Amino acid sequence: MKEIHNINIVHEFPLPIPMEIRSELPITPEISEFVWKSRETVRNIINHKDNRILLLCGPCSIDSIPAAIEYANLFRSIKDEVSDVFFPVMRAYFEKPRTTIGWKGLVYDPDLDTSFRIEKGLRLTRKLLLELATLSLPVATEVLEPIIPQYIADLISWASIGARTSESQTHRQLASGLSMPVGFKNSTDGSIPVAVDAIRTASASHSFLGVIDDGRTGVFQTRGNPDCHLVLRGGMNSPNYQSEHIAFARELMRREKVNPAIVIDCSHANSRRQPEKQAVVLRDVLTQYKNGEKAIRGVMLESYIKMGNQPIAKKGQMIPGLSVTDPCLGWQETKELILESAEFLRKS
Repeated sequence: MKEIHNINIVHEFPLPIPMEIRSELPITPEISEFVWKSRETVRNIINHKDNRILLLCGPCSIDSIPAAIEYANLFRSIKDEVSDVFFPVMRAYFEKPRTTIGWKGLVYDPDLDTSFRIEKGLRLTRKLLLELATLSLPVATEVLEPIIPQYIADLISWASIGARTSESQTHRQLASGLSMPVGFKNSTDGSIPVAVDAIRTASASHSFLGVIDDGRTGVFQTRGNPDCHLVLRGGMNSPNYQSEHIAFARELMRREKVNPAIVIDCSHANSRRQPEKQAVVLRDVLTQYKNGEKAIRGVMLESYIKMGNQPIAKKGQMIPGLSVTDPCLGWQETKELILESAEFLRKS
């Protein structure tokens, strides 16, 4: 008989089930309360009940646990200083969508050497999220693989669906069942209606297949996520943070009976992937907010310890705290920009 099943699969092996990983690395009542309160604050900002700006800030991707913790302590050092005008949330992205090929993130390849030790990646990811929670830092991440949330979503305060997956029915259904607010990015070609359609879809109830806590395949039935919103990140190297783009998005959302809540990604196409230009974007967006554009509910910065990025190299040959994916602002530039922006928002 001809072989017709899994002919392109070289190897398969089981992972620990979600229940096992969560039991091994448990959430405490104190952390649970912290995550719940953080999510409530994000919800209130998205739903125009809290006038602060959601500040999503951190590395393009988590590539080193020690560097991530160092960055977290730096970010935490200014958190209270700006909390009257910003609600700071640390970017901690463990999955990286690729246009073609490349490093897929800490969950999939934690040693950055194509060894793909996913079990190790899951444990490292959850350990870091627990550590960030003990530092009282809410966490933002991108959801890419539908199974991963069962291992880590209880520690996430804000999630995004990326530009490459906003049009995916799988990700829209997944977002409808997630327990935290979810931002949908406009597509890579800049289409805003695609993301608005995604928000409407994710707010409805769905039934879809997934892996339940005991490792079996099951059916998830959702009630819909009422806290989805739009993330503008530019498209095809053309920015979309200017007032005309935000006005278009706001009116489209209102017409489609979607809460006009918009987060501006100051990186990616909005800064043409030039990290220092994130400051230009942020200043423009906050000026719009001060001038009355209350659809703006948040901003996102890609920031790490050192400015720029580097290619992945052999262990010991890489610079800690320098991005291995998109180029980031350095911490000193980030700190100055955030403090300057907070002072600008305080002025009447």
